Amino acid sequence: LWYLAPGKVLLDAVCNHLNLVEGDYFGLEFPDHKKITVGDVRPKHVVVKFVVKFFPPDHTQLQEELTRYLFALQVKQDLAQGRLTCNDTSAALLISHIVQSEIGDFDEASDREHLAKNKYIPQQDALEDKIVEFHHNHIGQTPAESDFQLLEIARRLEMYGIRLHPAKDREGTKINLAVANTGILVFQGFTKINAFNWAKVRKLSFKRKRFLIKLRPDVNSSYQDTLEFLMASRDFCKSFWKICVEHHAFFRLFEEPKPKPKPVLFSRGSSFRFSGRTQKQVLDFVREGGHKKVPFERKHSKIHSIRSLATEPTEPNSEVPKQAQPSASLTLGEGAESPGSGQSCQQGEDLSGAAQERSPALQRSPAAAAVAAAGSKDADRAVKAVMEEEEEVVKDRTQQSRPQPQQPSTGSQTGSPHLSELSINSQGGAAPTNAILSPNLSPDTKQASPLVSPLLNDQAGPRTDDEDDGRRKRFPTDKAYFIAKEVSTTERTYLKDLEVITSWFQSAVSKEDSMPETLRSLIFPNFEPLHKFHTNFLKEIEQRLALWEGRSNAHIRGDFYQRIGDVMLKNIQGMKQLAAHLWKHSEALEALETSIRGSRRLESLCRDFELQKVCYLPLNTFLLRPLHRLMHYKQVLERLCKHHPPSHADFRDCRAALAEITEMVAQLHGTMIKMENFQKLHELKKDLIGVDNLVIPGREFIRLGSLSKLSGKGLQQRMFFLFNDVLLYTSRGLTASNQFKVHGQLPLYGMTMEESEDEWGVPHCLTLRGQRQSIIVAASSRSEMEKWVEDIQMAIDLAEKSSDPAPEFLASSPPDNKSPEEAAVDQESEDDLSASRTSLERQAPHRGNTMVHVCWHRNTSVSMVDFSVAVENQLSGNLLRKFKNSNGWQKLWVVFTNFCLFFYKSPQDNHPLASLPLLGYSLTVPSEAEDIHKDYVFKLHFKSHVYYFRAESEYTFERWMEVIRSATSSASRAHVLSHKESHVY
Repeated sequence: LWYLAPGKVLLDAVCNHLNLVEGDYFGLEFPDHKKITVGDVRPKHVVVKFVVKFFPPDHTQLQEELTRYLFALQVKQDLAQGRLTCNDTSAALLISHIVQSEIGDFDEASDREHLAKNKYIPQQDALEDKIVEFHHNHIGQTPAESDFQLLEIARRLEMYGIRLHPAKDREGTKINLAVANTGILVFQGFTKINAFNWAKVRKLSFKRKRFLIKLRPDVNSSYQDTLEFLMASRDFCKSFWKICVEHHAFFRLFEEPKPKPKPVLFSRGSSFRFSGRTQKQVLDFVREGGHKKVPFERKHSKIHSIRSLATEPTEPNSEVPKQAQPSASLTLGEGAESPGSGQSCQQGEDLSGAAQERSPALQRSPAAAAVAAAGSKDADRAVKAVMEEEEEVVKDRTQQSRPQPQQPSTGSQTGSPHLSELSINSQGGAAPTNAILSPNLSPDTKQASPLVSPLLNDQAGPRTDDEDDGRRKRFPTDKAYFIAKEVSTTERTYLKDLEVITSWFQSAVSKEDSMPETLRSLIFPNFEPLHKFHTNFLKEIEQRLALWEGRSNAHIRGDFYQRIGDVMLKNIQGMKQLAAHLWKHSEALEALETSIRGSRRLESLCRDFELQKVCYLPLNTFLLRPLHRLMHYKQVLERLCKHHPPSHADFRDCRAALAEITEMVAQLHGTMIKMENFQKLHELKKDLIGVDNLVIPGREFIRLGSLSKLSGKGLQQRMFFLFNDVLLYTSRGLTASNQFKVHGQLPLYGMTMEESEDEWGVPHCLTLRGQRQSIIVAASSRSEMEKWVEDIQMAIDLAEKSSDPAPEFLASSPPDNKSPEEAAVDQESEDDLSASRTSLERQAPHRGNTMVHVCWHRNTSVSMVDFSVAVENQLSGNLLRKFKNSNGWQKLWVVFTNFCLFFYKSPQDNHPLASLPLLGYSLTVPSEAEDIHKDYVFKLHFKSHVYYFRAESEYTFERWMEVIRSATSSASRAHVLSHKESHVY
């Protein structure tokens, strides 16, 4: 008995049958080349296919394993049908992950037999050797992980999720139109020749068989206001228009739009509107746990991937129903055939609304990241580079795996910065691609850690208490393990910092002939050996952690691998062979600054490079990173030696490694102090206007910060810079460069200082009396005043011991009380600060987010001693973040350095999404009244801005508290100096 019903009824029935929570990404497709529809033809004459309808920009936005599995089946089908075109290397890598998910770990005979029976792509025979070679690298991957890696590679291909619709432009040239999450795309054959982002599109319409795109006005654009394309018929044109409206609504709107009221008399235009949940609503629903998670079984696979009930618990005493095996297509009736121009189920909306929120990216394998970064055209080179680098490690793993088949080794690969830039803009999605191996992956096998598997945990969404408890219980409990893990996470960040010089800066320099060859040979040849060495060092650390965590059967050998001292000792001894390169870094820094002074082209190149997102710190800071890293190794080994009793098996290696690194630090310590001061002087020079000779031999930076200066106009905010011979005061003017204008200078020789609160009636007030001029200043608090008093008095004492008078900074210093700049000072409010400096979601201009500007806005100060302590207190790792008024916790990769938290989607990202300067923030733990019933949570608070962060263990919680406290509350100079003296260099 047949009956007619809307297609949505059938779609809902299919999703219910599959227990598919994220069914909104899917639709029903049928061929319409005969101009038929489901409504007026008996179903037995129609082939209806269940297909992926909306392809999100990032597959990590798919929260359910079943959803990713269905997407993987769609990729498999698109490969077979020739829809997903790519080069041979990408195709072979995609198929290797499909084979891994279907038959499991590599066995050459089984592989070739399986490939002979299953054709995944036309001309597969020619790729068989390459497929087998790639499959060899996937040992240990579960089907769910293979799906994840498959989608990671596929989503970067130009034709991923693309459905071509034939059309012609105004000149009659044959083209193809397509729609994606980012907007409307134009293809010539299989090559994308144009793209119209949703933000640029004002209106979409069709008139008979003409498809019209009305663009928003843009003075920089050469396009006409309205673009016109001719399609085969009105039905084809209307169908494509509906698909465009659906995609815009699904990806851009926050919620389903309300339908327009029907006209009383006459109807003009289509009444088609979007009906269903938007992507944001789907993400929110799944993250908030508005569904019951149900495991499923892959019946077609020789290895079964069933969700861990420990990770995703069901209710007590509830039955867990088996899920029906999903398939790539659902066929109704007879005569199945491939669809021509597919028509999806009904949904739509007009072009208004905001973009959807994006989920943080998850971990990916090095090979996948390299292919992703390269795109379809350059993937051969990227994969070849990965394979060459992995080849030796794979051989070693194969030899070692005979008695222990799944013992992992480690690897760290990086993509090319050139390729990453291309792929970032491939379809409008800003997804970083230059990837180093994730700390949560077993390196060469790319096997996700069962502790924090990207496939079993929602990276951007909330987790249940049970899930978090289950995770923590599986961690090794020894404090030494977490110290070793800190070495791994910070080493990952250090490698990224080295790549800023070895890859990104070198790439920028190679494009322009502005750097002298002598300078090139001084910088890059002395950094590249370090990058190579520390890449291998990270591999060894990751391998040891994998064994320590029990991610292989190495635990059979007892606690032999539950230590890190032997790895540290071996590699620190190796670092001593690189000491000649380390000595050259100070020379390189000085030579770079000298060359910049003599070349406007080089100065422009470096300035432009610093504006790139990848250069998240001042460029010259990266040149000192290798010296800073030695301090970190020393700190780690000191903590290990303090933790282990002398009888511990790892104590001897840790103590020997500490002795080795202490010797290296002692040799380089004087150079380090000198170079930190040199770097800081040059950095301050960029923030100041009107300084002729800030960087001179013998000058030392002591403190900078905001003080109020008392004049005839009252208290006015000024920025002060204290050196060992002079005190400068400046104001922030209305300039595009966000620099500070120098108003005056007070030589410290012969200066006296006295507190004068009673005299002027101003709290925390000081009078500074120089030989030619006196000024009255006030600090924001008593503690701030005490810091300035201590440092100014020390600077006065140093100046008295020096026989050289301070040189003039300014060609002519205007009288202080008549300065024309006084009235033009930019009086930014704290509201401006809140909008630009404390929000994690907004980015300030690069030059406006330096430490000088942070101190100006936060009305605080920072000293050179604080900078030195900050060099030692750097940390990286995963944290869960929660806003004051939000419910869920978001997982982020966080790097703490330079008094600032930098937030990344994942450790593979090339640049941070946002940053949070911590000067002025208070660090506490939540009170009972705040209703944060979680372990290891700390709170950051500044005025109305509150952020909560959760660590994964007690040790990491204490470490984050320790390093952040160093940025939020600077210790007294005497305390810090005594602390530094206690460390024997």
